[in-house]
Amino acid sequence: MDSTIEQGRPELLQVADAVAREKGIERDEVLEAMEQAIQKAGRNKYGHEHDIRAHIDRKSGEIKLARYIEVVALAEEVENEVTQLTLEQAQRKQADVAVGEFLIDPLPPIDFGRIAAQTAKQVIVQKVRDAERKRQFEEYKGRVGEVVNGLVKRVEFGNVVVDLGRAEALLRRDESIPREHFNNGDRVRAYIMDVREEPRGPQIFVSRAHPEFMTKLFTQEVPEIYDGIIEVKSVARDPGSRAKIAVLSNDSGIDPVGACVGMRGSRVQAVVGELQGEKIDIIQWSQDPATFIVNGLAPAEVAKVVLDEEANRIEVVVPDDQLSLAIGRRGQNVRLASKLTGWEIDILTEEEESQRRQEEFHSRSKMFIDALDVDDVIAHLLVTEGFTSVEEVAFVPVEELASIEGFDEEVGEELRNRARDYMERVDEEATSRRRELGVDEELAAVEGLSPVMLAQLGENGVKTLDDLADLTGDELRFILLREKGEATLDGLLEMDDAALRSLLLLSPMSADEADVVIMAARAHWFEDEEAPESGEGAAGGEGESA
Repeated sequence: MDSTIEQGRPELLQVADAVAREKGIERDEVLEAMEQAIQKAGRNKYGHEHDIRAHIDRKSGEIKLARYIEVVALAEEVENEVTQLTLEQAQRKQADVAVGEFLIDPLPPIDFGRIAAQTAKQVIVQKVRDAERKRQFEEYKGRVGEVVNGLVKRVEFGNVVVDLGRAEALLRRDESIPREHFNNGDRVRAYIMDVREEPRGPQIFVSRAHPEFMTKLFTQEVPEIYDGIIEVKSVARDPGSRAKIAVLSNDSGIDPVGACVGMRGSRVQAVVGELQGEKIDIIQWSQDPATFIVNGLAPAEVAKVVLDEEANRIEVVVPDDQLSLAIGRRGQNVRLASKLTGWEIDILTEEEESQRRQEEFHSRSKMFIDALDVDDVIAHLLVTEGFTSVEEVAFVPVEELASIEGFDEEVGEELRNRARDYMERVDEEATSRRRELGVDEELAAVEGLSPVMLAQLGENGVKTLDDLADLTGDELRFILLREKGEATLDGLLEMDDAALRSLLLLSPMSADEADVVIMAARAHWFEDEEAPESGEGAAGGEGESA
């Protein structure tokens, strides 16, 4: 064939422009899809083994169809005789061709039959759809966290497909507000939770149950939040039922709670209406955890709080008549307050708290009576002054003991000596027990483990450094518990986090202390690893110096 066959098709460019406008994609992407369709039709006509390529001129719309044959150096390099030629063969056709270039054989225009036209149409439709999906993903991947409006397109097994105009989103049943019902054509507002690229195209997941959805709704209703004067610090929701939102004002002249409620409740009611009547408690955030938690338990009144910052736990004491209000229906109020504040909350009535304090008072008094051989009056005085263990009495300055009403320095000195004698007796008995159990001296030398602890380890089968090194920090703390109840070491993995933390609070060793002890027990593992390396280094050094 002596010349490239060309077809002037300006209407092709008009079609490409129209499709590009309608689908919101680039004109070039449509033209590339058309080129691939023509290529496919060309291969169907001339043979799939040929490398046939089509090109549409971007200005005139002319279609050029040609067969490409690659030039290789030697016959051994020819992998496909249809699409490759040796340099010698190629130079017979075109003298100035070089290795790596292509011989281009122009082909006549294709007369699209019905089947070829249908195939070309399918290719174009598929390529345009792929380009449209790519455009959707690029457009929405940066919009995670936004609230969008759409129309319900269809409902499938409780999942709602929402038409956003230029894309579709999925509102799953578990991300809808319970008992919320949608019909085709309903307007719906939702929060873009995630945008993922999947084999069937980009998937936009929206939610009406997400806590951030409420934050965004308040941002739209309350100008002070939008302007940054009021800050939403945290949100906790039981979708469709109740929610708590903590707010902070960066301007001392503006009440954050009042601003969010609005005149006669207009602002909060707009959010409540969007959330199908979900009751919303608006709470003032505080930097002080105790104050924040007391606010979070509203509308219940709190009498007293006891914080345990290490365990991130708080004990809240409420009047007897406020207990049901503080807990809420099915524990909802305390659960939401816990989510909102990030603290685990235990609620006690004043009567329960008083009873527990009395039990602690009596058990500690009995401990001092038995250990120090004192009467109940002295034991009660020690407990009242805040002493919780014999060890505290043994190592407290004499002046502190003497300052207790009814004590003097002589009594303080005597109590301290008795406490030290008691601890020595306990340690001697524990050391004897540890040796009976066969606990290694290497293990006994680990810092942070008392004789009593070593005996407890021995009773639980931990007798060597390796035995201790194999434990986790939680397992070590569990073994050192005096009162384990029905809990077992094997059962630790099955316990939920809250129950485990609650149990380990009673351990004499903190989490950080346990980690230090475990790492000290593992130190010899690393020494063993380093020894061969240092040996090799020494040998290498001798060789080099020689």
